Amino acid sequence: MKSMGIDHDALIKQFAQASQKQGESLQQAVQQATLKALQGRELTLKSIKDTLKMVTQAASAGAASSGLAGPGLEPMLSQVAQGMDAALVQAVEANRRALQQIVDQGAQLRETHLKKAVADIEKMEDALLGAVARSIGELPQPVQGPWSSVLEGMKRKGTATGASATAVVEQLTTQARELAREGRAFAQSSTEAWLEHYATLVSGVLIGMSNGLNGEGKR
Repeated sequence: MKSMGIDHDALIKQFAQASQKQGESLQQAVQQATLKALQGRELTLKSIKDTLKMVTQAASAGAASSGLAGPGLEPMLSQVAQGMDAALVQAVEANRRALQQIVDQGAQLRETHLKKAVADIEKMEDALLGAVARSIGELPQPVQGPWSSVLEGMKRKGTATGASATAVVEQLTTQARELAREGRAFAQSSTEAWLEHYATLVSGVLIGMSNGLNGEGKR
């Protein structure tokens, strides 16, 4: 079954056959599945939350069938979390690149639409933690306890997504202030035109990033 670009059956099968030693490959599989799903839709905060929930459920179903139990599942589920986290770091970067194009023209982050775009970046970590938290009660019983432990670890240590989002917001804010001091201004009509299709723009940037990485890997 495929939904939102996620091949549930493939993920479930991979986790069901997995062992703890395959953690790195599982992390990569989850990252790629998450990115593929995100690329198939406009990159809104809602689509991100929906994608993370679907990936969590699919991966957890396979983990529950892996033959491992209790603490033995935690390393595997930790790789699931890290895979989704790594995918969101790329989503944050795609947002940065899209916003950069607008800010470079002198747009101010205090403008309503831009403020929302920045606020959504800041909410990326909460989207990840929230998706896992909301999914736990709906998951197979064997994985609920291990997932709770993984989630607590993520909250305690923080995520790469959160660190990346903080850095991006600081960078964009600093640059916008510098451009404002230089007197650069972006026409309101131009700002609205860019932001009207902002989610589609970010999705396109994310696809371009992935295609670039794939191209580098082939050389």
